[in-house]
Amino acid sequence: MTAALQPLLSALEGKFGARFSTAQAVRDQHGRGEAHHATAAPDAVVMVRSTEDVVFVVRHCAAAGVPVIPYGAGTSLEGHLAAVRGGISVDLSQMDQVLRVSTEDMDCTVQAGVTREALNLHLRDQGLFFPIDPGANASIGGMVSTRASGTNAVRYGTMREVTLSLTVVLPDGEVIRTSSRARKSAAGYDLTRLFVGAEGTLGIVTEITLRLFGIPQAISAALCSFPDVESAVGAATMVTQFGIPVARMELMDRGLIEAVNQHADLSLPVADTLAFEFHGTEASVAEQAAVVAEIVADFGALGFEAATDPEDRARLWKARHNAWYAVVGQRKGAVGWTSDVCVPVSELTDSVRHARGLLAGCPVPAVILGHVGDGNFHVAFAIDPDRPEEMAAVKRINAEMVARAISVDGTCTGEHGVGLGKAPYLRDEYAPAALRLMAALKAAIDPQDLMNPGKILP
Repeated sequence: MTAALQPLLSALEGKFGARFSTAQAVRDQHGRGEAHHATAAPDAVVMVRSTEDVVFVVRHCAAAGVPVIPYGAGTSLEGHLAAVRGGISVDLSQMDQVLRVSTEDMDCTVQAGVTREALNLHLRDQGLFFPIDPGANASIGGMVSTRASGTNAVRYGTMREVTLSLTVVLPDGEVIRTSSRARKSAAGYDLTRLFVGAEGTLGIVTEITLRLFGIPQAISAALCSFPDVESAVGAATMVTQFGIPVARMELMDRGLIEAVNQHADLSLPVADTLAFEFHGTEASVAEQAAVVAEIVADFGALGFEAATDPEDRARLWKARHNAWYAVVGQRKGAVGWTSDVCVPVSELTDSVRHARGLLAGCPVPAVILGHVGDGNFHVAFAIDPDRPEEMAAVKRINAEMVARAISVDGTCTGEHGVGLGKAPYLRDEYAPAALRLMAALKAAIDPQDLMNPGKILP
């Protein structure tokens, strides 16, 4: 690779000029996400603006035998961006155009660098919205690659459900479109789903066709406090089992509420809390809220604060969207580590109780939060990167949480993806034959192992 690298860098610099960089600061930025994983900088960074730009980079890297790592908004949490074998970081953030919107078909096509917030800003005067909300202002390409979900998944699904078609640059530089815009198809293998969640290990997604939804006639939000986290989770489980079509249902434990109060200058009651959002007509939203209020009361809810005004709803959700930064910000110089297991809803209460027990001896600040409507919850830690004993303690807790989730037929990651951080746990979650099949797919599509190497497969 060393012998081939300099001619490759010269070719890329000649093509991209100021959009090519080998500056250490730029390389470091592109070799890390937002969590605790160590920086592994690429050899160079290229800012691309079109599928044709990506093709140029990939073809030249394939000829030189040099790895390629796609980069979106940099918000990933499991080491997806680490250039573990060096190579070229392909920054897609300037591929930020909404290419097409069809109000009749309720779909759109965007470049991979469009962020979810920018897309919804573009759609707001057309009566449509894109519902997937992982919290961070992630790029759509990154959300496809990690099979993101987030706060609205309980009603609208995940990126798997809303992605209709992809344009992908394969490891040899060939470009494919994975499917048509039809809402369903029985034609051939499902190539779209193959690349959703592939984390850039099979190719680089450059354009995405997405399903959109109509902006609800009415939206209502509510917060309710509980005497303990088990009561909150029990209430959430009951709401799910009753089939109430809540749009969002988020758990925030008392530690998180305390952290976001300080971080965002809020004054929420410091208690284990559920946050709800209801979408629909005026009548259906009122009915949903009334039924949920009755259910949470049976679990000892200490209050049910509802809001329909957009500013009031924004205030209620501000706590949830500030969660990551609130937790990490509790310690100067800290970095974040978050786990994101997902279990069958019937196992959620016991799994959260198990996590709470593990945290009893945790030496660092830690909170529990989650999209409890679909059994997905997180524990977020704020660790001192200069204290290896803290890293070791959190690693043990994380491993026990994952083991518990897998033991009840859950998964090691509900939405963050595998990257480097969760790769070791795939041996526990999948049978050897399933892992061999994944490896065979990777080898068939990327025989040189140049597309984001070292990720997913243990």
